[in-house]
Amino acid sequence: MGLSNIIVWILLGAVAGWAAGQLTKGKGLGTIRNIVVGIIGSFLGGWIAGQLGITGAKTGGLSVASFATAIAGASILLYVIELIKKK
Repeated sequence: MGLSNIIVWILLGAVAGWAAGQLTKGKGLGTIRNIVVGIIGSFLGGWIAGQLGITGAKTGGLSVASFATAIAGASILLYVIELIKKK
């Protein structure tokens, strides 16, 4: 994994985390948390898509499929975080 891949993951994670924050709560969590939620969400979304047998879902890279997977995973992650915070 090269430096350019890491930069793409960070940028994709930041945008996906922000977008998920907009979809789930109407606001983002801040730059660092958005990056973390987006990156973790990307892996979570890829894993869930694999478990459901969804073909074409990707983790990593810069494509529409990887962006959609990252947003979906980050949204699920934010939903779970909100459930935990309410308890």
